[in-house]
Amino acid sequence: MITSIFSKSKPINFIIVFFVMLLAFLVARLELTKESITMLFIGKQLVLLFTCYLSILLLNFIVSKNSLTKQNNYEILLFSLFLLLIPSTTINANILFSNFFVLLSLRRIMSLRSQRSEKQKLFDAAFWIAIASLFYFWSILFFALIPIALALYTDNNIKHWVIPFIGVATVFVISVAISLFFYDSFFDILNISPELSYDFNSYDSTRFIVAITLLLSFGVWSSVFYLQNIKKQKKAYRASFKIIILAAVFAFFIVFQAPNKNGSEFLFLFAPLAIIITNYVETIKEKWFKEVFLSTLVVMPIVLLVLQLFAKS
Repeated sequence: MITSIFSKSKPINFIIVFFVMLLAFLVARLELTKESITMLFIGKQLVLLFTCYLSILLLNFIVSKNSLTKQNNYEILLFSLFLLLIPSTTINANILFSNFFVLLSLRRIMSLRSQRSEKQKLFDAAFWIAIASLFYFWSILFFALIPIALALYTDNNIKHWVIPFIGVATVFVISVAISLFFYDSFFDILNISPELSYDFNSYDSTRFIVAITLLLSFGVWSSVFYLQNIKKQKKAYRASFKIIILAAVFAFFIVFQAPNKNGSEFLFLFAPLAIIITNYVETIKEKWFKEVFLSTLVVMPIVLLVLQLFAKS
């Protein structure tokens, strides 16, 4: 049933995904019941909800424009299910905004494939990653995707290698100017705090253990097939597939060294992981196994949600 609904891109798919995302969003807000409900609070939540949905639409745009999957909507379904699996990913405003700007940058990096307007695309990609790092410092790791993309596309133009640093410098200069104007200080607005933490005690709960096990097991298994299938892709698109797997690696490093491990840091992993797992689902020939595979990803977040509600009652 799941495969028949999402095997083709249809408007109903986006409606279903929106309601799954909305459920994840509302579940996460159960933890915020102690906060007073004001117009400011409601306005902030609506902005965060809108950012979540824009991220899903942006993911779909990146996938469709670069032929990263076949013409289906499995990737947005998986992204929304991941949000429901770890609802805390919708709480941290800084990480939500940072991930959105990382996706904007990824969109520009992928578009380098066309070899048109490279300078503008390189500047934009670096600019968006620099903006993302203002919200969450460790998202700066995704900057490495830009020189990697240039190497994959065998771009030997020296100017193209310099432009990304100009993009970052532009954000730095603008940030310092704003900081001086509003705070009378050079660096108040800059989020330069390279803190690390390898304390994983916050993950010591049934919900996190099950969620992390599910993401890692399905992600690693799918990655094996994903890497094997890269050579089968059209030559023009192979670099894009390699960039996705590298984005997943950088996202994993962000999760691993995140200073505050409250679950929200997993958001960076969701987009590349959704694409990787979708590619594996597309290789499954047995319809019953495909249904079981996807059903597991659908059922587990719901089971964890029910267990959480019973634990609170």
